[in-house]
Amino acid sequence: MRNYTLLNEFILLGIPQTQGLETLLFVVFLFIYFFTLLGNSLIFTAIVSSSTLHTPMYFFLGLLSIFDMLFPSVTCPKMLLYLSGQSSSISYEGCAAQLFFYHLLGSTEGCLYSVMAYDRYVAICHPLRYMLIMKPGVCVSLVTIACSVGFLHATILTSFTFHLVYCASNQVDYFFCDLPAVLPLACSDSRLAQMVGSINVGILALMFVFSISFSYAHIGIAILRIRSAEGRQKAFSTCSAHLTAILCAYGPVIIIYLQRTPNPLLSAFMQILNNIVSPMLNALIYSLRNKEVKRSLRRVFHTLAEVFRHFFIQFIINF
Repeated sequence: MRNYTLLNEFILLGIPQTQGLETLLFVVFLFIYFFTLLGNSLIFTAIVSSSTLHTPMYFFLGLLSIFDMLFPSVTCPKMLLYLSGQSSSISYEGCAAQLFFYHLLGSTEGCLYSVMAYDRYVAICHPLRYMLIMKPGVCVSLVTIACSVGFLHATILTSFTFHLVYCASNQVDYFFCDLPAVLPLACSDSRLAQMVGSINVGILALMFVFSISFSYAHIGIAILRIRSAEGRQKAFSTCSAHLTAILCAYGPVIIIYLQRTPNPLLSAFMQILNNIVSPMLNALIYSLRNKEVKRSLRRVFHTLAEVFRHFFIQFIINF
């Protein structure tokens, strides 16, 4: 590593134009991060603990909950650390790891949305063959492909970014290590890395948009053909939760990468929506709009209440 960099750490300058708001931001982001972890862990527990939810749809939803806990954990803990007045420095290796896992988890989750759209397409357009098509081996293969795409994407971007020479300024004018913030600090020519990053992100985005649009175009046609109003309502309710989650995830990313003139404050705000807020909203969207998940969550809460009641009684008796 010493052959191509003279820096051993970077300084994260934080969210642009928010000086003096550190305490307020710390409280807000801590609250959001806590409820993101709590909400998604409850959904995952509800899916695992309920045998009625052991279907392909909820298998993918459980995985999405895991990714929605991991994705904000790449950037949020470090951001909370320096917002609380602690060190804002991050090691060279830590910066590379942050960039790698951000793109690994982000692109894998994007692939997972496409897989979930395909799952809904099969369920609505081919209901009689659903369990035959979406058998366990196929589900695992689709998730493996999604993880492989994410790993390849993250490896390419991280390799091109951190094979450059960083020998001058180490101040990252952002709240985490991402391509647009790190590449301008390179002493060597970064045009190839910028081009590869844009092409990679662009190709992945087009793939996700095309696959999801294809699935939902067929789903829309199939829903219009359903004769019963109850059947149409059920199909629409199932798909609307997924579409809402997709819009929350892709909307900020599209705005970031379609800016003609980069706006640091707007980019930071969109990244916060994508990195921190969207994973929390996913938990709310899927728990509030899904009757099966709500029923399973009620059982989980009832079990937890019984456990706490038992421990409280034992504590009183022993005390």
